[in-house]
Amino acid sequence: MKIAIAQLNPTIGDLSGNAKNILEAARKAAKEGVRLMLTPELSLCGYPPRDLLLSSEFVESMSKKLHELAQQLPTQIAVLVGTAEPNPYATSKGQKPLFNGTALLEGGKLQKIFYKRLLPTYDVFDEDRYFEPGYQTNSFTIKSDSQFKIHIGVTICEDLWNEEEFWGKRNYEINPLEDLAELGVDLIVNLSASPYTVSKQKLREAMLGHSASRYQTPIIYVNQIGGNDDLIFDGNSVAFNRTGNVVCRAKAFASDLKIIEFDEQTKDLLPTAIAPLPATEEEEIFSALVLGVRDYARKCGFSQVVLGLSGGIDSSLVAAIAAEAIGAENVLGVLMPSPYSSEHSITDAEALVKNLGIKSQKLPIGDLMKSYDRLLGPLFAGTEFGIAEENTQSRIRGNLLMAISNKFGHLLLSTGNKSEMAVGYCTLYGDMNGGLAVIADVPKTRVFSICRWLNRNREIIPNNVLIKPPSAELKPGQVDQDSLPPYEILDDILERAIHHHQSTAQIVKAGHEPAVVNKVMKLIARAEFKRKQAPPGLKITDRAFGTGWRMPIASRWLPPNPSN
Repeated sequence: MKIAIAQLNPTIGDLSGNAKNILEAARKAAKEGVRLMLTPELSLCGYPPRDLLLSSEFVESMSKKLHELAQQLPTQIAVLVGTAEPNPYATSKGQKPLFNGTALLEGGKLQKIFYKRLLPTYDVFDEDRYFEPGYQTNSFTIKSDSQFKIHIGVTICEDLWNEEEFWGKRNYEINPLEDLAELGVDLIVNLSASPYTVSKQKLREAMLGHSASRYQTPIIYVNQIGGNDDLIFDGNSVAFNRTGNVVCRAKAFASDLKIIEFDEQTKDLLPTAIAPLPATEEEEIFSALVLGVRDYARKCGFSQVVLGLSGGIDSSLVAAIAAEAIGAENVLGVLMPSPYSSEHSITDAEALVKNLGIKSQKLPIGDLMKSYDRLLGPLFAGTEFGIAEENTQSRIRGNLLMAISNKFGHLLLSTGNKSEMAVGYCTLYGDMNGGLAVIADVPKTRVFSICRWLNRNREIIPNNVLIKPPSAELKPGQVDQDSLPPYEILDDILERAIHHHQSTAQIVKAGHEPAVVNKVMKLIARAEFKRKQAPPGLKITDRAFGTGWRMPIASRWLPPNPSN
């Protein structure tokens, strides 16, 4: 029996467009003799729909569209479609209003619906806000063209992430995979919308291979692809035979339709095309960010972007990502030199423009700075030149970029990296202006490694950008290390504190100076108010400053001083 993996890129809330994509994939699959097609989690409405699910009109429209789709599908193919289903017992039993479901559509009708059993509430997930968990083991039987009956177990995303033998513990009371194995299903399918993080596919495949081998049951995992707000979905749908070996893999970061055969005699999946994974983490991250920018722009209705070009490494990388994502002809880089800008900053930015083939505009800000100084002079009299005056330059630039964005309808891309966002080395209403923060989850050291990867065959990022000391150039001779530890040290402290939740004592024990650790921890806490006002940032790690980051602003907690 032929089974199709439809790796789709839904737009949240576009019920008609998403249904059309499912229908087109089903028609292609039917022509290839496919009997069953799988689509991702909540494929009809797109994931995550968030508070759209609170709208009864939205949920009703989804149900109507689901039944319309059932009638339009080719009659010879069965399709599993992700949808949100009203819970009829919500009021009488005090339960959540919806189920996260997967509908089996066949023969013009909704034949059966299965409910997600494990609802994640960590990181970016808050499914318990909307959904009631399913309480029954999900399976159905389908006949092949030869009338052979295949018993298929259905799981939805998190349902397969509770294998205690793999993790060494249980995160939920039940294990849907174990329940399906006890039921004796021939095949397990999983419909997912699993957001991308660096190297996550290796973890997924290790887990899935372990589960297939442990239960001696083949598994097909289909994942959503595309960018939805701050989240990126990488696809990489994959199938394992009953011994735990990969027998099929769809493309990374691209829509795909894969067809795989279930052998009725061996009750196993037969090998087919296996798409390669990205060769390096740098390639993987760059591909993810390109997809994130492309989809954010497209789904929000932007065809062109604008960004400030300082001649530094961050804006250079963002420009390269944007050019790849939407085409160099649709990218405008704006050079805004001040009296403190070095000559090489201008020439490096101009070299980048030439290498990428993007459009550019130069707007010197010296006269605007003088106007601000004259206006603020009486009020600032008797005070020393300091951060307020330095940041005026950044805010002038931010205003100019927003004016261009407003005038021409361009999406303004913010260029700050994660290291800066973590410690507040950024200016509100200045360089933080924007509609999308492209590298807000990319540490500075990783920015360098991605740029070096980009230059592996030819110079894209000017070489001088890679070797000069990073600087905001807001005063004469300024470099980042005047205010911050070297980025190699800073990023290691941030990794330990933010991602691994290490205490100050643990970070000091790892070899860092107590005074440096204490300073960094204070900077992280003090910058929370800035991060709350930042544009959405594309998520590539499991601890990004976005949807899943829930720290208070008005807090007096600081970790104990490690020197005490």
